Amino acid sequence: MKDLPNSVVDRKNILNNSAALRELYGSLDFEGVLFEQKYRYTKQQIANYFHVDIRTINRLLEVNRMELEQSGQEVFAGVRLKQFKDLVSQLKDINVPQLMDDEENELVGARATSLNVFTFKAFLNVAMLLQGSEKAKQVRGAILDIVIDVLNKKLGGTTKFVNQREESYVPAALREFNYRQEFTNALDNYIGDYTFKYSQLTDKIYLCIFKENAKEYRQILKLSNSESVRSTMYSEVLDLISAYENGFADLLRKEFEKKGEKLRLSEANKLFKDFESTTDMAFQPLKEKARSLMASRDMAFRDALHEQLNEYISAVSPEDFEKFLGEKSKSLEERLTENMDVFIRLKDK
Repeated sequence: MKDLPNSVVDRKNILNNSAALRELYGSLDFEGVLFEQKYRYTKQQIANYFHVDIRTINRLLEVNRMELEQSGQEVFAGVRLKQFKDLVSQLKDINVPQLMDDEENELVGARATSLNVFTFKAFLNVAMLLQGSEKAKQVRGAILDIVIDVLNKKLGGTTKFVNQREESYVPAALREFNYRQEFTNALDNYIGDYTFKYSQLTDKIYLCIFKENAKEYRQILKLSNSESVRSTMYSEVLDLISAYENGFADLLRKEFEKKGEKLRLSEANKLFKDFESTTDMAFQPLKEKARSLMASRDMAFRDALHEQLNEYISAVSPEDFEKFLGEKSKSLEERLTENMDVFIRLKDK
């Protein structure tokens, strides 16, 4: 269970998920005032909704001001306040519950010179931060239920292959398949007949990139024996694996030509250690990016924790939510149909 009151990352992952936000607005039945294309709520309205004293909201603002401002809380004054007042005054005969902001039972105090206003995202942010309110606790439960429901609807009940919904996945998977063939051919041609050479050297690549071997990765994602590890990897990770496989395959070839005979597995392992040391600084930026994306996306989309990558977890960007869950995301079957001409060209080469 996500710890919304105590985890900034979990809160941001909710607020960056536009598909879930749309569902939440329709489900929570808390109507706001549409102003500048965003639904707005006053501080008093927020306090009333959660059945807390307005001083509680003030304290929450003091402690979490930067986070709440980032999610849409702001202070209206001057022209914007006047425009907001004018709009609210037109809504007096419409059911806009609990919008009072002063002692006079006015929708917005006529004498107010400034006004704390929250967007719907900021309202949700308050719900996730506010402790000691039963209503806030109920909203947090609804938030988590709806986020899970949106994922299930979009992904058909499984998150294992959410990586395949990205537009870049199919080209990356094709590249990786070709480089994998080159890599396994190099192991066949330049290393002696050792049963475990494929798994050992593949695991070394995985450990370099994301600090887990295939068995550990499979356990974290709860993959069955019939489910391919690489079919669950994001395009950025696949591209980096391709770079490692291609570079090491070339090094094996050169060492084979230099020696004039196939390498022992122990020699190949030592050669990989040298390869890793030589390329470490060159690959470091790409490894940092791959680890961050993998750890963060798997936490948000798959609720999977890569403990070795714990330090790399951050909030998933709104762009990533759109990439995997938005209008442009598609199932692998749809992607394959779209790229059929590419497969035909590859087959005819």
